[in-house]
Amino acid sequence: MSRYAVIALQGKQYRVNEGEYFLVDRVAEDEGATVAARVLVTGDGGTLSEGGEVTVRVQEHLLGPKIRVFTYKPKRNSRRSRGHRSRLTRVLVEKIA
Repeated sequence: MSRYAVIALQGKQYRVNEGEYFLVDRVAEDEGATVAARVLVTGDGGTLSEGGEVTVRVQEHLLGPKIRVFTYKPKRNSRRSRGHRSRLTRVLVEKIA
């Protein structure tokens, strides 16, 4: 079985494997930099252990999909259109030790 870890990054928890890409909220580091991720649990399929070290590298900064929110109240001529795009970062888990 492959090694995995549960890490905390910017207040959220992620279950990650070695060599895996995943999206997180925007990280303040530049592309190519490594980020310190707090390790909560590591495991290899059968056994769990606390602590360890996970190396995470920032691959790119990007924008998420555009979200449109439209609300209205019928018979009152009340309409509001809002929206946003999340700022995201794609990171790569390089090593779980």
